Parts: sequence; C-alpha cells; structure tokens
Amino acid sequence: MALKEQLQKLATEKNTPCVTISLNTHRAHPDNAKDEVLLKNLLKEAEDRVIAEFGKRPVASLLEKLESISAEIDVNYNLDSLHLFLSNDTKEIVKSSWKTNNEGVHISDSFAVRPIIKSFNRSESYLVMLLSQSGVQLYEALNDEIIAEVRNDDFPFSENRHYNTHSDKGSDPKHLDDLVREFLNKVDKALVKVHNETDLNCVVICTEDNYSRLQQVADKPSVYLGYTAIDYNNTATHQIAKQSWETIQGLQHQRRTNAILEMKEAVAQGKVLTDLQEIYQASIDGRGELLIVHQDFSQAVLIKDERTFDIIDDATTPNAIDDITSNIAWEVISKKGKVFFTTQDELKDLGKIVLKTRY
Repeated sequence: MALKEQLQKLATEKNTPCVTISLNTHRAHPDNAKDEVLLKNLLKEAEDRVIAEFGKRPVASLLEKLESISAEIDVNYNLDSLHLFLSNDTKEIVKSSWKTNNEGVHISDSFAVRPIIKSFNRSESYLVMLLSQSGVQLYEALNDEIIAEVRNDDFPFSENRHYNTHSDKGSDPKHLDDLVREFLNKVDKALVKVHNETDLNCVVICTEDNYSRLQQVADKPSVYLGYTAIDYNNTATHQIAKQSWETIQGLQHQRRTNAILEMKEAVAQGKVLTDLQEIYQASIDGRGELLIVHQDFSQAVLIKDERTFDIIDDATTPNAIDDITSNIAWEVISKKGKVFFTTQDELKDLGKIVLKTRY
C-alpha cells in the first residue's frame, strides 16, 4: 500500500481502542538486537494496558495481533524507526527512514499518525540522471534508494556521437562546445518527455561544466532539482542514490526554512494562530493553510466535545488522545493544507506549534 493511502486509512479509523507503538531502530548488527528486546517490552506494555482498561473479551482480536506481530518483523531489515498500528480490525507495520520523538505505546480511539505524516512529507520520488559524454543512464528513486532504471527509446544514451568531423575545426573551442550542447539538448528533450509522463523532477550527477551547459539548453530548467559532482570511480546505483538523496534533503530543509519565513510574514497579516485550541478548531473548519510543529512538541488532551478539549499531563489517562498534533496535522493535510515538522530554531520565535489560516 502506498504511503499516502496508508496514511488515509490509518488517520480516518476510529476504534476502541487503537494502539500505536513507535520505537527508534537500527539498521545494522549488533545494535538491531536491542530493537527486538525493546519491541517485546513495548508489546507487553500495550497488552497490559489494553487488558486493564478494556478487559480481554472485547479486544480479543487486538490481543492476538499484539501476541503474534513480532514474528512478522525481521530486525535485520529495520530502518531508523518502526511503527505498529493495531486494532481489532487493523494491523499495519510501517518502517521509516526518520527517527521518532514519540517512542512508546499510544492508546486512544484513533491512531497516532504523526510519524506517518512526517514520512509522507519527507518521502520523495524523483529521477536521477547519471550524465557524462560517454553515456547517460536515468533512474527512478525513492528517498535514498534506486527503484528502477528507466529504459525506453531514448534511455540509456550511448556516448556522445556529436563529435568533430572537420579536421580544420579540431582546435576550435566554439565548434566543440556547440557539439556538446547539441548532445545535451537531445538528452534534455528525452528527460523532459519522461518528466511529462511521470511528473518527477531530476537530480543530475555530472560535472559542473556539463550541468551548466545542460541548464543553458534546457527546455524546462525547473525540471532539474540540482546536480552533484560525478565521481567516475563510484557510479554504482547505491552510491549515486546516496549522492542524490543528500541533494534532496538539502532541498527539503530549504522548503522548511521557506515555510517558516512564510509563517513569519503571515503574522503581520493577522493570519497566524498559536493557541492550541484555536489551531484545532481552525483545522477542523478547513482554515489551515500551513501548519508547522516543532519536532519535540506533543500534547495529550481529553476531548470534551467536537470542538474543545482539556489539556492533560498524563498521556496514559483513559480515553486520552496522547498527541493532539497528529489529529491537527491530519485535518490540515486532508483539507489541502501543508504540514511541516521541524527542529529548526527559527520556529522558536513563533512557538512550538503555529498555524497560518486561509482567512
């Protein structure tokens, strides 16, 4: 299931109870052995709390899932965090490339989807083009992984065949430059065709000189997200995936910075809310255009009615929503707003959670 559909499913489920278990994990041995122990302890904690609050019979299906789900998780394939979403009707396992600040067991009538929203916001599909005059390969990537090589009537390109055939122009730099540009122009047109079919933008791995020329001949320069310098001794797919992902992460950081600047500009327009209750109500009403939440902020509440809640200190209180920011974030996203979780200090001037309203 695609992450967007998974988020939609989990965010809209209402059940008594919904259990969310989140923990930070490790990609390599021996550290991932600790993950198995921590997961076992969290599953036991969830089981004890569910039985204490709801009894055994009403949640028999959920208890079966809590008992058996660890057998479905191979710690040798962990990423940076693991999230389990369990109810009488649901069992979802989500591995994420980002650490979580919400480790533990969360029990409510809805799932704590904040980690999935963060993964959704920071997951990015894009193209990676390995460009040199000896050949061009194009790949589809998701985050730090190459998913597939693009093979069609154009890609992969063989070497640049626009070479000099005039002996009297062999030392003419302008003529040689024109030949390179002609080659890059054909590469660009082929790339734009793939972009139009997939709506994916592209990171280019090449020399600075080739990228500069490519930008000059490009039909749609905005298709290119940037470039990273080619290392001809390290062009394996896992190596270029790592290179290109660093470029994407830099762009994502800049987007979060731009969102904070947008929020600060909106303060003067009277469109920014910082009170948690007001933010919640505006998000329900579809007024949320941009939500920014500091990564370390969460707040447990007890819902009083459809529009109000009481703030509480103990997230394990029966019937509590242990982190209302998950609900707020989903309301904003589901109504076509933007959401960012960040650790950037620039947000501190505004507060730990701020909402820019549409009106």
